[in-house]
Amino acid sequence: MEPTKKNRFPFFKVNPWKWAFLALVVLILGSGLFVTTRIFSIREPHYTQKTTAVRAGDPVLTISSNKAQVNQLISFFLEEYLKDSEVKYAFVLENEAMLTGEFKVLGFPVTIYLYFDPYVMEDGNVQLRVKSLSVGTLDLPLKEVLKLVKRSFKFPEWIEMDTEAETMLLRLDQFQLENGMFIKANRINLLDDEIQFSLYLPKEDKKSQSTTTSSTD
Repeated sequence: MEPTKKNRFPFFKVNPWKWAFLALVVLILGSGLFVTTRIFSIREPHYTQKTTAVRAGDPVLTISSNKAQVNQLISFFLEEYLKDSEVKYAFVLENEAMLTGEFKVLGFPVTIYLYFDPYVMEDGNVQLRVKSLSVGTLDLPLKEVLKLVKRSFKFPEWIEMDTEAETMLLRLDQFQLENGMFIKANRINLLDDEIQFSLYLPKEDKKSQSTTTSSTD
C-alpha cells in the first residue's frame, strides 16, 4: 500500500470559497478600471478633408439680429440635427453662451451646464471660451468634463472642441448653406443684444467662368 503523498504546495489546495472570493475581487477591480477608462478617454478622431469657404469681394447681405431670433434658429437646427441621436443637448444665448445636456457617469445621469464667452475672430469664425461650469453636486475637473462632452455629444463637423485650451471653435468658413452661400460673423455683443453677420456668395470656378465667357463670344 503506497503512502499518502504530501501536497508540496499547500497554498493551492482546492478551496472553492477562497477562489470565488478572489474572482469576485478581480471582477470588481477590472470592471471599475474598464468603466473609468471608457469615461475619461476619447476615441481616436477620424479626420476628414474639409472645404474652407473662400469669401471673395464684399458681402451680398449684412444681417443684424438679436439673441431671441438666433436662439430660435439654433433650436430649429439642433432639433433636426439630433433627431436620431440618443444624447440631446441645447445651446442658448443669454448674457453668456450656454451649452447644457445630460450624460451618464458610472450609470448615473448627470446634467452639465457650460458657460462660454463668445469672441469673433478676424476670419469671421467664432471662438467660445469656457467661462464656468456647473455639474450639480459633483466636483469634476473642467478638462475631464470637456472630454466627456466631446465624447458624448454629437457635434457638426464644423465645430471643433479643444479640451486643453478649454475652447470651442465655430468654423463658419466650413459651414455652407444649401444655396451655396457662406456666413461670416461680424459682431456678437450679448449684453447689448447685438448680433451681426454677413452672407457671401460662393467663389465662382475659374474654369466654368472661362467656359461661359467663350460660349458667349
